[in-house]
Amino acid sequence: MKNIKKLVAITLSVLVVGAAGMVYAADIKTPAEVVSALTGKSMTDIYEEREEGKTYGTIANESGKLDEFKTKVLERKKAILDDKVKNGELTKEQADEIYNAIKNNQAICDGTGTARMGRQNGMGFGQGLGGGKGQGMGRGAGCGIRY
Repeated sequence: MKNIKKLVAITLSVLVVGAAGMVYAADIKTPAEVVSALTGKSMTDIYEEREEGKTYGTIANESGKLDEFKTKVLERKKAILDDKVKNGELTKEQADEIYNAIKNNQAICDGTGTARMGRQNGMGFGQGLGGGKGQGMGRGAGCGIRY
């Protein structure tokens, strides 16, 4: 009986932690979802504009939402970095250095993507090799290269 109670307690603990992780992951939105929410455009419209060669920043900028887009994306990247620190993939110092570099780059960001910021970090902020159209959380095998 004692072992069954321990097993139930461990199982419940795992379920609670798993549920918390899913809620946390659900809060992290893709850049496409951020632009869609800020501009009121459908995801289909966003993807069509991306296929035409526009960056998410350009789409946000054309709607007068570039600053809000940059803020939301920075929050998203901070959450990913925090998760990587929590999982032992990065030290707090490494995450802070990457975060500060992203923040500094955003200060000069015009939304066109011409600076190709973030390519050097390879932190998996991208959506993998699928062009960002999946439902991933930006932790795929994208090698950190975003076009």
